[in-house]
Amino acid sequence: MRIFVLLSRVPYPLEKGDKLRAFNQIKELSKNNEIILCALNPVSGLDEKRAFSVLRPYCHSVNFLKLPLLARLWNMFMAFITNKPFQVGYFYNRQAAGKIKKLINQYNPDHIYCQFVRTIDYVKDIDVSKTLDFQDVLSYGVKRRLEKASFLKAVVFRMEYRRLCEYEKKAFDYFDNLTIISIPDRNLIPHPEKEKIEVIPNGVDHDFFKPMERNKEYDIVFTGNMAYPPNVDAAGFLVNDIMPLVWKKIPEAKVMLAGASPARKVTALKSSKVIVSGWLDDIRDSYSSSKIFIAPMRIGTGLQNKLLEAMSMKVPTITTPLANAALSAKDGEEILIGETARQLAEQIIRLLSNKKLQNLIAEKGYDFVHRNHSWESATKKLGEIINHT
Repeated sequence: MRIFVLLSRVPYPLEKGDKLRAFNQIKELSKNNEIILCALNPVSGLDEKRAFSVLRPYCHSVNFLKLPLLARLWNMFMAFITNKPFQVGYFYNRQAAGKIKKLINQYNPDHIYCQFVRTIDYVKDIDVSKTLDFQDVLSYGVKRRLEKASFLKAVVFRMEYRRLCEYEKKAFDYFDNLTIISIPDRNLIPHPEKEKIEVIPNGVDHDFFKPMERNKEYDIVFTGNMAYPPNVDAAGFLVNDIMPLVWKKIPEAKVMLAGASPARKVTALKSSKVIVSGWLDDIRDSYSSSKIFIAPMRIGTGLQNKLLEAMSMKVPTITTPLANAALSAKDGEEILIGETARQLAEQIIRLLSNKKLQNLIAEKGYDFVHRNHSWESATKKLGEIINHT
């Protein structure tokens, strides 16, 4: 089958969850299908040659469509006055739409696979069977940010939340199939027929993310794109609220915040006990050089890839009920759970003080992620959905 894949971002480098999901799905789908990739590129400075060389082995055709800054700003204004989500406006461009239609006419795909409601306007009127991957629930992610926003930001977020809800409903009219990352995310979709959405979880590359012997330079590590608001919030929560309670008991404990593009709020957390790494050529170094991994997520939706990666590397893991909702690991066996700063601090202290518990959680977490999360099995289900449309 020939599948036209439309993404709102180039799926390389793999510093964001949506890129990681798309890249691995393309890699797996390419084993039995011909992939025509079309990815929007709103980012200046992307090494397109490198991205092309990485993606080309899995795609019959690779196409990147640049979205000029002025056009993005204008389209966000047009979205405002036409009652569309700002995200849809930001990623929509009339010239890009024309090129996408030309590519579809040129390659005559059997199926169109899109990621995020951001791409709906490009394909909604095209008469080809289509699948949309919500990935996670964009509207609910905005709603959670609304709860912590200042007055002016809250006005914008409230507007965006309502509009995204409407677009998530519209997807049911335009697409033959709908997919999402987890059952908890599916339950948040504002539509009476949400049970029709197929759950396609994320996997993890177990051959890449495997246990590695390293000196444990850090006690606690948190990884992720450090410009992404839920990660920025989690980093601040960890350093400002959780760690002061840990330092009372274990004053020498060191924290590493590892990940691309740290926001100013993250770099401001640097100290003699807190290392902010920025981009790492190999993120595995951060996992393997730490005794504990923690993901103290308070906002955001979806399955956290960072949890899968840490568990696959046999690093004992701590997280919140919010992040574990999509993962469903067993508290006290495969993972440790805490919600408040005090609860999370107590879990950190428990692990750092008990080597036997560290090993138990690491082993059980490793077994759990190997049983439940592989890209091959997850994407096999996606391929069956697409091929049976």
